[in-house]
Amino acid sequence: MAEAADNDGTTRGSARRARRPRTAGRRQARRAGLLLAALPVLAGLLQLPGAEHAQAASGSRTVEVSVSELSPALPTEDDTVTVSGRLLNRGEERISGARVALRMTGAPMESRTAIARSAERTAFSWQQDGYELDGAGSRRIDGGLPPGIAVPFTLRVPAEELRTDGAGVYQLTVSVSGATAANPTESVLGLQHAFLPWQTGERGTKTGLTYLWPLISQPQLTARTDPDKAQTPYFRSDALERELRPGGRLQVLLDQGMDLPVTWVVDPDLLASVNAMTSPYWVLGADGRTRTPGSRENRERAKAWLAGLQSAVQGREVVALPYADTDLASVAHRAEGASTTRKQLREAVQLSRVTVESVLGVPARSDFAWPVDGAIDPAIVQTAADAGANKIIARSDSLRERTDLTYTPSAARPIGGGRTAVVADAGLSRLFEGDMLDAGKSARAVQQFLAQTLMVTLEAPNRQRSIVVAPQRTPTAAQAQTMATALRSLSQQRWTSPQDLTAAAKAPADPQAATTVPGAGSYPAKLRRQELGTATFTGIRQAQQQVDDFQVILTDPERVTVPIGNSIKRELSTEWRGNPNGAKHYREAVVDELTELTGSVRLIDKTDLTLSGHSGTLPVTVQNNLAQDVKGLKVRLTSSNNLGLQVSEDQVVSVPGGHSTSVKFDTTANASGTYTITAQLFTADDRPVGGAKAFRVEVTSITSTVLLVIGVGILLVVLAGVRMYTQRKRAAAQDPADGAPGGKDAGTGGDDTGPAPGAPTAPGEKVDR
Repeated sequence: MAEAADNDGTTRGSARRARRPRTAGRRQARRAGLLLAALPVLAGLLQLPGAEHAQAASGSRTVEVSVSELSPALPTEDDTVTVSGRLLNRGEERISGARVALRMTGAPMESRTAIARSAERTAFSWQQDGYELDGAGSRRIDGGLPPGIAVPFTLRVPAEELRTDGAGVYQLTVSVSGATAANPTESVLGLQHAFLPWQTGERGTKTGLTYLWPLISQPQLTARTDPDKAQTPYFRSDALERELRPGGRLQVLLDQGMDLPVTWVVDPDLLASVNAMTSPYWVLGADGRTRTPGSRENRERAKAWLAGLQSAVQGREVVALPYADTDLASVAHRAEGASTTRKQLREAVQLSRVTVESVLGVPARSDFAWPVDGAIDPAIVQTAADAGANKIIARSDSLRERTDLTYTPSAARPIGGGRTAVVADAGLSRLFEGDMLDAGKSARAVQQFLAQTLMVTLEAPNRQRSIVVAPQRTPTAAQAQTMATALRSLSQQRWTSPQDLTAAAKAPADPQAATTVPGAGSYPAKLRRQELGTATFTGIRQAQQQVDDFQVILTDPERVTVPIGNSIKRELSTEWRGNPNGAKHYREAVVDELTELTGSVRLIDKTDLTLSGHSGTLPVTVQNNLAQDVKGLKVRLTSSNNLGLQVSEDQVVSVPGGHSTSVKFDTTANASGTYTITAQLFTADDRPVGGAKAFRVEVTSITSTVLLVIGVGILLVVLAGVRMYTQRKRAAAQDPADGAPGGKDAGTGGDDTGPAPGAPTAPGEKVDR
């Protein structure tokens, strides 16, 4: 918001009114000194207008000046200010007569814009950098500055000798002067600007300051788990292990943030992943196949990190991002009309609060959305609202202020529909980007943070305001350390007071502040190019449908839906921006795991069969390699010609985990020939499970010769029976004692009602061929 705070860079507004009057004697002496110091400048300008400035500026990049320490960061008149750093001659000649000095103009800086411009300026200017301070404010470098050699320096000056004139931010220039063989005239050959916040006894209204402390990491848990009872998880690499080690990024964020008045912004997937590391787990190799077990040492580190975080968040506000830090902009811009993706986002929001509260044991807010870099447009705002977030963290370079606004307004802005944009200050939020391992860059970032926050208060000292700082999503360890140093230094002053994000969102809105959400065309092209591709959303839709179809046959569906469902959510993570290959590999790994799971319930391959006759049975075997039972499966056989070979109806089957079950289908052949039978598993609602299996069945017909032989045989049996019957009847007719007791011929077997040997079976009986 530096641009909004001061647009012309020439007026200080109410900053001048915040100065504390010094004693009359000291002020008069200071004014006299400033006047005497200004006379040579005026004389030089009259004699050589612009020439001296041009000459000095031309060589002011020869020596690189790096200021690594300015202490105390907030000096009082009784302190001694120490400035330390190094000088590096980047030229090709030795610099003789080298002298390093502190310079001040004596006037406080006018605005936040002036601070930002001064931080970038590298050319020396008498008017802007001023004259060297007397006494200990300068010293000679013995032996000069040889080329390519870094020389340390330290300057100490009593604070009362600094050219300050009341409360404000003062530019403190560290310059190095000298001469070379090519340019024997002494000139300024290098400089660096530091910023000195000077606070007097005057007190105005404090500015509320909210600082977001993000705990976010790229997804590491995979969809793969072991089929054991504990479902031992797999990590895609050892990256999370490295971040939790001493000096690792996440460990430093925890250590540095533990005692700071910050709002913790947490990705619940990170908590779930670290929690998974507290028990046995596997780490996949670079090839995605080899695996190594997580060490006991790393398990103990994970436990210690979670315990430390649980302690750190006690009494602090915790904001839970959607599970796996969903890329809201990608969903808004690339998944239009995709109900599956939006359902995933709603589930991610619901899961986020539950995960944080179960792992950390503290309540969490899930009604804040944080799009990447705080860039918003109507689609992003609507997507966040649909997911249940009626407050969205934007940034001031997205929601631009009026050009005539001369102060930094409060963060909270009503944007319609009962929604609030909490606008983070872009200038403060981006201060800690870049290489903070460089001591000079780190020190400058801290100085600018203190200077900018003081200037915010001095812009309108009697107006109560609340500002928010939203730094980069995944700060490095060095960036985290620098941020913590700045916040600890700020705690020593009297111009801001810490507050949490909810308080900033509830603060009264400034009627002068911008409240219009920028249109879709204003969304940064760079960020749009980084969005997730359409292949991500197509894959998510297909994978989710496959999970939905598969889970209905499971007796314990959560063993599949939880690891696969959470991994699908990770495919939408903001952390895949700038890493399209990583996103693709992760997405493909989820598909592979899901394919392997669904393939664990399958039909066993069958060899071709031969069926002799008009009927028979076809056995089919279902195998279940899962660690749980499956139920409600239907096995269906389909004939390539249902008129020639008919197969009985579907068979319903349940299969215990790790076992196989066979079912038999009755068949009826109406014609001989070769038929293709296709076997397929289905759910109860006719959704296919796994792939189909095909095999051939050959039906052999009964030949005419065989029929003739069978017919002759039957005829002979019938004739034999008729002959026997006739003989018995004749014998009975010739017997005179017909009907007398004992007259029946027992040898004839007259009471034998069974069929004759070789007679055909009774109608309705089947022969299983």
